[in-house]
Amino acid sequence: MKYQCRFLLVALFLLAVVPLQAQKVRGIDVSKYQETVNWTKVAKDSTIKFVYIKATEGTSIKDPRYSTNIKKAKEAGLLVGSYHLYSSKTTAYQQFANFKSVVKKKQQDLIPVLDIEGHHCDKLYIARVDKLLELMETEYGVKPMIYTSERLYKTHFSSKKYAKYHIFIANYRTYPTTRFTLWQYTEKGRCSGIKGNVDFNRFHRNHSLADIKMPKPKKKAATETTDSTSTK
Repeated sequence: MKYQCRFLLVALFLLAVVPLQAQKVRGIDVSKYQETVNWTKVAKDSTIKFVYIKATEGTSIKDPRYSTNIKKAKEAGLLVGSYHLYSSKTTAYQQFANFKSVVKKKQQDLIPVLDIEGHHCDKLYIARVDKLLELMETEYGVKPMIYTSERLYKTHFSSKKYAKYHIFIANYRTYPTTRFTLWQYTEKGRCSGIKGNVDFNRFHRNHSLADIKMPKPKKKAATETTDSTSTK
């Protein structure tokens, strides 16, 4: 009986500690506005484990620091992912072509993000959003995460249609009242290696890095080929 009690105590301890540990894991997201980032210094913060890097916007805008940021962040040991800033002015196909031209699947540790800002709320063409999500999923083999405000989420993304998508909520005032996987809780974070402010993100207590990692590529089954026409 005493061994059962000990086992129960250990199990209860792990149930209490694991969610707290998950909340200590943080990430950041960056774009050209953070200018030159010293990724070695960023990675010295033991709580920062991942970074989302702006890749593209709309049809033709490419973040000029994307290639350097993703390369240096990976070299520093951080997990990296990429995001596209949605535009209400161009088609899903045009925006996807822009994103695909910059974001290479083999470089990604984390699932891609479609960033839909709050100012799109009153003029969001949801069919275009759905098509862009579909194109990104087909290319990268995983559903993208949707970054948005709580207002936009409640208006457009709270239906069952989006239940299988991870949600990345921006709320700098209070804890989100909607479901979310990631919460961007401040836009005024300070981090060694970055001049000025940077966005900080953390997980819902029921989620972790494992939820937003890119799926491992499936191993191809080994096949034996024989040449029936060959002679020994």
